[in-house]
Amino acid sequence: MVSKRKKKYSTGEGAQFVSRRAALKKLQLSLNDFRRLCIIKGIYPREPRNRKRAQKGTPGIKTLYHIKDIQFLMHEPIIWKLREYKIFNRKVGRAKAIKDFKAMRRYLENHPTLKLDHIVKERYPTFIDAVRDLDDCLTLCFLFSTFPSLPHIPRSQSDLCRRLTMEFLHAVIEAKALRKVFISIKGYYYQAEIKGQTITWIVPHHFSFEPQSRTEVDFKIMSTFVEFYTIMLGFVNFRLYHTLNLFYPPKFAIMDNPNDKEKALVDENVFVAERVAALNIPLSKSTTGAEDDVEIDNFSLEENPESVEEARKEAESLKTLKTLFKGLKFFLNREVPREPLVFIIRCFGGEVSWEKSLFIGATFEETDESITHHIVDRSSIDKKYISRYYIQPQWIFDCVNARTLLPITKYLMGEILPPHLSPFVDKERDEEYIPPEERELYSEETLEQMHKEESEDESDTNEKQDESKEDITEENMEEDLKDSDDEINENAANNKKPKLGVKPGEIEKEAPWAKKREERQEYKLREKMIKKKHRNLYKSMMKAKQERGKEAWLLHKKRKLHDEKQKTEKKLKKKQTNV
Repeated sequence: MVSKRKKKYSTGEGAQFVSRRAALKKLQLSLNDFRRLCIIKGIYPREPRNRKRAQKGTPGIKTLYHIKDIQFLMHEPIIWKLREYKIFNRKVGRAKAIKDFKAMRRYLENHPTLKLDHIVKERYPTFIDAVRDLDDCLTLCFLFSTFPSLPHIPRSQSDLCRRLTMEFLHAVIEAKALRKVFISIKGYYYQAEIKGQTITWIVPHHFSFEPQSRTEVDFKIMSTFVEFYTIMLGFVNFRLYHTLNLFYPPKFAIMDNPNDKEKALVDENVFVAERVAALNIPLSKSTTGAEDDVEIDNFSLEENPESVEEARKEAESLKTLKTLFKGLKFFLNREVPREPLVFIIRCFGGEVSWEKSLFIGATFEETDESITHHIVDRSSIDKKYISRYYIQPQWIFDCVNARTLLPITKYLMGEILPPHLSPFVDKERDEEYIPPEERELYSEETLEQMHKEESEDESDTNEKQDESKEDITEENMEEDLKDSDDEINENAANNKKPKLGVKPGEIEKEAPWAKKREERQEYKLREKMIKKKHRNLYKSMMKAKQERGKEAWLLHKKRKLHDEKQKTEKKLKKKQTNV
């Protein structure tokens, strides 16, 4: 029998991909509803290997989706809700047009609601999966929490983001999970470690908001992402609070009297929400559970004992980091950013307060003599206290990254601050520019090691001197014995055969150029041994390395010119002052 000829593009990439227009036709959805559905379900366009085959021979560049993803969307019950929304909007619009307000009120009371709980469970089957994907979620939620009332973003969404992000910060404080902090132009970078997963997010600066036009940013797509992320963050907060033995929603222990005037003035929900936003009051726990300190077992590993030692050192440094500010009391001045500093200080066991008129949640006043550090961002203050240090905010960030309390002299009020270095950069990076300030930090460590080695060498030399003294006394005793035994030894030597002698060899100096030539030859041989399928990857890696080297050279040159310019300016200033 003659087999039937297959139709063109019925197999292979032509059958695997479908265009966006064909997907809309298959799902019977509008473009906005399709975008919303894809964002919620986590489905994105795919890039085919051969675009001509995937597009079935049509020219141009089209947005393509995998056929299995579209079939997966067809079974989603949210599609029916989106269609109900379409019918609901049509009915409300018709009632509004004919001024049938009774029917319009009835439609609005029974409007359809979209629930995304099952999608969160579907996309993140375990809690660790959700924690691993928190980076973008937190960054976008913190961004929306800073938005004022805008025409294209509902106010309820930004309020919900504000509540959820504050609850997450409380969970990080209670778990003492913060590890790294950094201030940049974009905002405050934070890195926390929760359930073994590192989470990095950005909190924007609290400046006056300048709204952008809708042509620059598509707020509708961002709002759809936030719609899903708020549900996800709510689930994560709920689980985190229960693992930390905390009530969710957060509750506070009885702080004030029941007849408190401040509480009587506002609603109870507002009262709790304001204190949650303060980040300064500890949450009440459901059970009094003791925190378990992680201890590393002493295994007798002969294969890799260095890794065990590194893990032990890391555990010790984390233990000291969690109690970095324990026993210290900080007072924040009016001009200092309150929220990031309160969050960082409380994460590491410190106490913090501010003026009562500035924000709610202050625990002690400025006149308290037990305050150890007063955080200021001014050059001078009228009234000072002798019992405390007046420091700038950068000291707290640098102490966290260094994991020790740094000396305060460089951070005092009015001093020129040292450069704020990023903790997210790899110290052992190759062919990259390292600022001189960062090199100084490393050189301090090397100097400490050299001092240790010198002290060890001194102790070794002292021991050798003591040994040499003992050897001298033994040699005197041996000389007396040798004189008496000389005659016996001479007679024995005449009778014995001559012994074989070994002369000491001469040290030959190796030429450095010869050693470099050998290394270069070995390197070229290793390059030739690279497989064909890996050669293009190796070439791209080497090209990137060369580009990094060029960039580092340019930055070195810029820094050199900058330092020379500063030197000349200082000389001119000195001359002017002398004149």
